[in-house]
Amino acid sequence: MESSKSKILLVEDDTNLGFLLRVFLETNGFDVKLYRDGISALNGFTSSNFDFCILDVMMPLMDGFTLAEKIRIQNKTVPIVFLTARSMKEDKLKGFRIGIDDYITKPFDEEELLYRIHSILKRVNPRQSVKDKLIYNLASIKFDVQNQELKIGDKSQRLTSKESKILAILAKSQNNIVSRDDIMNEVWGETDYFIGRSLDVFISKIRKHLSAEPKIKIETIPTVGVILSVTE
Repeated sequence: MESSKSKILLVEDDTNLGFLLRVFLETNGFDVKLYRDGISALNGFTSSNFDFCILDVMMPLMDGFTLAEKIRIQNKTVPIVFLTARSMKEDKLKGFRIGIDDYITKPFDEEELLYRIHSILKRVNPRQSVKDKLIYNLASIKFDVQNQELKIGDKSQRLTSKESKILAILAKSQNNIVSRDDIMNEVWGETDYFIGRSLDVFISKIRKHLSAEPKIKIETIPTVGVILSVTE
């Protein structure tokens, strides 16, 4: 699990959608600050540090295009994604000329938004190697990444290199879904059907290694990804 949460500036004037998005993103490990209009959002951005911006386009007091331009004056690199009911080509081109990173048309799938956020964050601010954190405490199991070792009490289990890499990826995002493609790209450097089958085999092996601890569960979610759940 990461030591600090990425902080998201969320600007959405639809009360219900804004609330649901904030809860969804917080549930998935982000620190979210929700604003209802462009001016309050700009003031919030100016007075705090954010790692990511999600902006509605049609808002009161200041629209998303103007807000994005003003954010870009202050910060040239912070990722910006537009959420909008408008799908006009001219609007998209205008947004990209300002320097936004992505453009999602309402209605949209929340999981797709989540993957886009992770993808953009990974591109603009590459995560540290999974070996940067050397020890993960998974309930009663201690996972030593560098030494590829699981420790349960006075017993230990040595993992293979790929088992260790896969488990480190899942442990780093524990209780959050990791896409299969992200795992395959990070461990194998590519994705295809056969690598996907190999991943399934390694996931099964890791499950067996962790089976002594009932508070740990690795679940494969079809077409979505894999989640390592650890209960208190």
